[in-house]
Amino acid sequence: MYLKLFFFFILSQSLHYSSSQILNFTYNGFHHPLTDISIQGIASVTPNGLLKLTNITERQTGHAFYTKQIRFKDSPNGTISSFSTTFVFAIQSPNPALSVHGMAFVVAPNSSLPSAQSNEFLGLFNRNNNGKITNHVFAVEFDTVLNTEFNDMNDNHVGIDINSLISLNSSLAGYWDETGQFKSMKLRSRKPMQVWVDYDGGTHQIDVTMAPFKKSKPTKPLVSIVKDLSSVLLQDMFVGFSAATGLLGSEHSVLGWSFGVNGKAPPLDLSRLPTLQQSKRAYKKWLLLLIGLLVIFSLLVYLIMRRKRKFAEELEDWEADLKKNRLKFKDLYDATKGFKEKDLLGSGGFGSVYKGVMPKTRQEIAVKRVSNESRQGLKEFVSEIVSIGRMSHRNIVPLLGYCRRKNELLLVYDYMPNGSLDKYLYNSPEVTLNWKQRIKVINGVASALFFLHEEWEQVVIHRDVKASNVMLDAEYNGRLGDFGLARLCVHGTDPQTTRVAGTWGYLAPDHVRTGCATTATDVFAFGVLLLEVACGRRPIEIQNVSGERVFLVDWVIRFWIEGKILDAKDPNLGSVYDRREVELVLKLGLMCSHSEPLVRPSMRQVIQYLRGDAMLPDLSQLDLHGRGMQLGIHRGFSEIDMFTGGSSIVDSILSGGR
Repeated sequence: MYLKLFFFFILSQSLHYSSSQILNFTYNGFHHPLTDISIQGIASVTPNGLLKLTNITERQTGHAFYTKQIRFKDSPNGTISSFSTTFVFAIQSPNPALSVHGMAFVVAPNSSLPSAQSNEFLGLFNRNNNGKITNHVFAVEFDTVLNTEFNDMNDNHVGIDINSLISLNSSLAGYWDETGQFKSMKLRSRKPMQVWVDYDGGTHQIDVTMAPFKKSKPTKPLVSIVKDLSSVLLQDMFVGFSAATGLLGSEHSVLGWSFGVNGKAPPLDLSRLPTLQQSKRAYKKWLLLLIGLLVIFSLLVYLIMRRKRKFAEELEDWEADLKKNRLKFKDLYDATKGFKEKDLLGSGGFGSVYKGVMPKTRQEIAVKRVSNESRQGLKEFVSEIVSIGRMSHRNIVPLLGYCRRKNELLLVYDYMPNGSLDKYLYNSPEVTLNWKQRIKVINGVASALFFLHEEWEQVVIHRDVKASNVMLDAEYNGRLGDFGLARLCVHGTDPQTTRVAGTWGYLAPDHVRTGCATTATDVFAFGVLLLEVACGRRPIEIQNVSGERVFLVDWVIRFWIEGKILDAKDPNLGSVYDRREVELVLKLGLMCSHSEPLVRPSMRQVIQYLRGDAMLPDLSQLDLHGRGMQLGIHRGFSEIDMFTGGSSIVDSILSGGR
């Protein structure tokens, strides 16, 4: 029994002695074998005794810890003893002008930090545990990158950290000289510098002091706080260093280190510390990186300039009043995915039409991209903008905006999902329209032309009414589009046009003879459109055997003369249709396409006939069976051939619609 008490007394005295003794160690360079220093990550020791926490490897961590636990307090719930440390370190970045991540002196519960991340976390914490009190970590950071998420003051600071990378206090790296003047120091200068960290167990004051290599310790510390570490540090802890690299690799080195508990850390013998050597490999890699960055920068400048030229636009004086309708070419390019072939809706003499989706609004659009070779030039382009840019009608295709780029003209319309009317009429189409749908389209186009001729603030002569320019929306409503040849005039006057414009088969003989387009010439084209819709035939067809051109108007007149006008109807109509409506449309088509403009009704009268508000005149009184109409048409087209030398019949023959 006495023997047991004796051994217990001896053990307790031994423990008391070990906890109260002055524990310290000193490394004037780190030479093999390093039995009391453990290294992890990319840390290493050079042959000349340099402790390198990192090398030039990107996005890595390096740690070095004293392998023996340091007893910081006599009991788990006791107070922290005073301690101090001093060390000489250097951050050797490939280029001092470029930011690299820093390093830290650290007191931690373990001799390794396996879950710590690189980059801005300095190898201390990670995104999940940063800021947790369960870390039990005290550190002094030497940070060379400004991280706003950690409230860093700049990219060259020293901070005191407790369980978090948000420092309790920090300062610009530097020191106070003998005269009381502050001298800044560049952490990544590749020069060695000395640091002193002191904790007073009685006052709980933490002081961090630094100075250039071989300069005496300044009397005024750089960073100071009063913080009791008793709740932060455990009874036994490990001390060491942590460092991290980011996008740019760098070398964080410790040249010498001493540490002491319950007393000042032993002074270092600075003359025995290893010398720094700039890594040739690091310099070479930095040089290659710099060259690479220059190449990338040059390439980016080239691409930006090329993209700028690619999306360059023009803005002339006449467009001043149209700015609100002008769209950016870049937006149209993105909307159509670069005007890809798979989004092509149609093409012809005017150019091409592409489907697109506006990037921001997600609105479906149709972009008419007028080719450089197109005969629909700037004058007609301006006409279209001026004429329909301010109009709004349920049976007119809305113009959303326009764009000019170099010699290109681009018009942007609301996308019509069911395309143009012509594809539902000719050559046994895959999808046909029933009579209710056809009469709905006819009434819609008639309403649009009445609006253009009489209801809008100016008279608008469309000059290119045809099936391919009638678009069908999602409900198969007819909408008149393509105003590229339109002309405006004041109500009560005639437009001053002297050139024939339109499409073969829709041109009124009086238009061909005089070159003057009027509302009556639009009515003529509308009459041909009526016959197209009712008959399912093109305005002009070629007989396979004789090669003779057959005009639709002449073809329908023959049925009327024979008293069988309903036989001219489209066979694809089937048996479900209103006989009176079909007959009305056929007769109205003949009346509207009469060779004499005075015989043609106005669009107001056309709407009255279609609605049944007025009776259609007897066609026998209009000289349809005589030579007047047929000769008028043929004479007109002969004159066209004479005026144009047998080549193109108009300024712009536009095949296909939007």
